[in-house]
Amino acid sequence: MAIDENILRSIRRIIRATDLQSRRLASEHRLTTPQLLCLRLLAQEGPLTPGSMAKEMYLSQATVTGILDRLERRGLVERRRDQSDRRKVSIHLTPGGDDAIKRAPRPLHERFAAGLETLSPAERDDIDRVLAKVVELMEARDVDAAPLIAPGDLGAPVKTPRNED
Repeated sequence: MAIDENILRSIRRIIRATDLQSRRLASEHRLTTPQLLCLRLLAQEGPLTPGSMAKEMYLSQATVTGILDRLERRGLVERRRDQSDRRKVSIHLTPGGDDAIKRAPRPLHERFAAGLETLSPAERDDIDRVLAKVVELMEARDVDAAPLIAPGDLGAPVKTPRNED
């Protein structure tokens, strides 16, 4: 097999692994990757405003609001108004949201990052350099991306037969 085919096959495997992880999360846990990341962020940081969540997740506030709407409909988060300033809203994880986190698999980007930590600094530098070249070859230098692994539009729900989104 030609080296070009091996490279293309490896890129396709990365894309496919991301897609399969997302589909498994949707079918087994009825969550999208961004929804799980929202829940995990709340579990880690405690109550947050939608704006601070958007900044933390590298998403627009409108996208985060849509994600939170779907999570709230499922009872996984709740919005609470600040008693001293009713204009302020904070997002709180519910017991159902906490349970969803415990049942869901660890996000792919976290597992990948943990794997990278086992490599030497030189190996990580090599990967970074080669991937930067791949990005350039794919003419994707101007494509904005958050440091997490999720397929497609981060705000779009993955469709499943029983998906409430």
